[in-house]
Amino acid sequence: MRKYRVVTKWLCFLAVLPFLFFMAACSDCTSCKIAQPTASIPLCGAVGVAVNSTVTANFSEAMNPASINGTSFVVTGPGTTAVAGTVAYNAANFAATFTPASNLAFNTKFNITITSAATSSLGVSATGSTCSFTTAPAPPTVTALAPSCGATGVPINQKVAVTFSEAMNPATIIPANLTLTYLVGSVTTPIPGAVAYAAASNIATITPTPAGTTLPLNTLITVTVTTGVKDVAGDAMASNYSCSFTTARSPDTTPPTVISTIPTCNATDVGVNTTVEAVFSEAMDPLTITTETVTLAGPGTTAVTGTVAYAGTGNIATFSPASNLANNTLFTLTVTTGVKDLAGNALAHNFTCGFTTGSLPVSTAPTVILTSPLNLATGVALNKKVNATFSEAMDPLTITTANVLLMETVSGTPVSGLVTYDPLNDIATFTPTVNLLSNTNYTCTITTGVKDVAENPMAANYVFSFMTAATLGPPPVVLNSASLFVVLAGAGVTNTGATELNGDLGLSPGSAVSGFPPGVVNGTQYIDDSIAAQAKLDLTTAYNDAATRSLNVQIVSTGELGGLTLAPGLYKSGISSFAITSSDLTLDAQGDASAVFIFQMPSSTLTVLSGRKVILAGGANAANIFWQVGSSATLGTTSVMEGNILASQSITLETGAVLNGRALTQIAAVTLDANTVTKPATAP
Repeated sequence: MRKYRVVTKWLCFLAVLPFLFFMAACSDCTSCKIAQPTASIPLCGAVGVAVNSTVTANFSEAMNPASINGTSFVVTGPGTTAVAGTVAYNAANFAATFTPASNLAFNTKFNITITSAATSSLGVSATGSTCSFTTAPAPPTVTALAPSCGATGVPINQKVAVTFSEAMNPATIIPANLTLTYLVGSVTTPIPGAVAYAAASNIATITPTPAGTTLPLNTLITVTVTTGVKDVAGDAMASNYSCSFTTARSPDTTPPTVISTIPTCNATDVGVNTTVEAVFSEAMDPLTITTETVTLAGPGTTAVTGTVAYAGTGNIATFSPASNLANNTLFTLTVTTGVKDLAGNALAHNFTCGFTTGSLPVSTAPTVILTSPLNLATGVALNKKVNATFSEAMDPLTITTANVLLMETVSGTPVSGLVTYDPLNDIATFTPTVNLLSNTNYTCTITTGVKDVAENPMAANYVFSFMTAATLGPPPVVLNSASLFVVLAGAGVTNTGATELNGDLGLSPGSAVSGFPPGVVNGTQYIDDSIAAQAKLDLTTAYNDAATRSLNVQIVSTGELGGLTLAPGLYKSGISSFAITSSDLTLDAQGDASAVFIFQMPSSTLTVLSGRKVILAGGANAANIFWQVGSSATLGTTSVMEGNILASQSITLETGAVLNGRALTQIAAVTLDANTVTKPATAP
């Protein structure tokens, strides 16, 4: 029986790669009808193929269209995993095209198989053929930043550390490509800085210059990493990376500490193939994490040969032995005072910790045991952080954006974001740079590139998907420097009785602050100075932002919130004022600690009746609750309020009222009477 040859090719959407193709064996080439390539491209075994490629097979003559389908034309990878997609046949040029449902994975080998199920128009089976190609490596990305995006109260003597997803070309890690800036009025002002690169950790640091220079106090600082940075293969980032944080008014002088180790101190029967980790209390200077400052010895004082790196995703120093440790031996990890945090503070004293090995290596592959959101979850918040909990301690250096991926399921568009690792709970978290799209399917992939502390990879990629909520929830209101205060007023702060303020107090303009003592400020008072003045400017910006939000606003016609249970969202009073009087109000974040609630009172008041409470449920966080009050707010006696009150006029806390949040006024006074006001913790 005569069989027909098959010619396959894949089309790559690159300017210089019109398409690739390969030719199966042919016993009679004079009868072949082969579409010739327009450029000299490697055939089978091609590498660097674009991830948005389609795959095309050109047959030597007309085929039966009904036989050209997902059974006869198959693309697999990695391994034997079938790629989801659609197959179409073009009778005009005898070509079948496979279009993947989403972009192909980076740096992955894929196989193209045409089976004998493909038949000619005369019913003759095609000659089966197979070819493979490898997609391009992922471009480098920023996978972690210290200080973190949106951080407030950042010490003014702190360096900035940028963690990359892979090894970078040190020649491109220069001040021109990593910058710090801030605004003076509307003018972007650069902060001169020296840039260094810790190659073992893939981390660049930026230090303000000249030596001894600090960051501007109480200022929003923007970090920018340009596409001028490149990896060791010469590949640039796909786009510039930018992120901001707000400084404090003082330097950091607190020494860092080692808060835990892997293995734990005094552990026994430890796998001989383990790596050793020290977890710090804060972000560290990677240039101080070296084989001189992090050492392993055993038996006795015999030094173990190995490499040391620092993971910016979890504040972890990792010692990787060059070979398996000796069986049944006591080893000692030492972290010296040579290690320093990003503010230059050293450990107060050397840290030591011992453990004893067993006689066997650990060979069990790690697994993902829990995800958030759960697989196939719906109604997921748009500002959701996606995380995966592992079955055991992981190598933090493998928890990167290269191995923890999030993309839109249908389009295959990758989501930009940062990845962090919590070594105390074995959780990897992907934080999107911007909110997710509404009513959209997303797929998260944890690749086999992640490894446990014994360097065992997962047995297979772990994939889960979810659908976001149909309505767009609001992003948080950015308070900038106003976030440092629990009380900020425009015309005075008056207190009676044993009030306790757990945070800073500010007043601008004027100096009318009274009642402290007997009131206590567990923070700093800034009275009619530049710090308070800047905070007032930032408050005005935040107030105007909250007041002008309109997307997906929900109207509460009566203005009465008592007795309601509300989901995250933007709420506006139908009568210009809100009241919590009939009973308590419950705010349910539905399991998302990052969920945001905004309440608009365009021109009137907020009133909380005596004894009434705002109850937080489902992980709701007071830091992400905002009350925009058009005139004045009053919290009744012994009431319990949650969130940030941004009032145009005055705020009054009657006797015994408790506020877990902030009392911030633009124009008038804040009046206190034996109250407790506590600055809320930042939402995780």
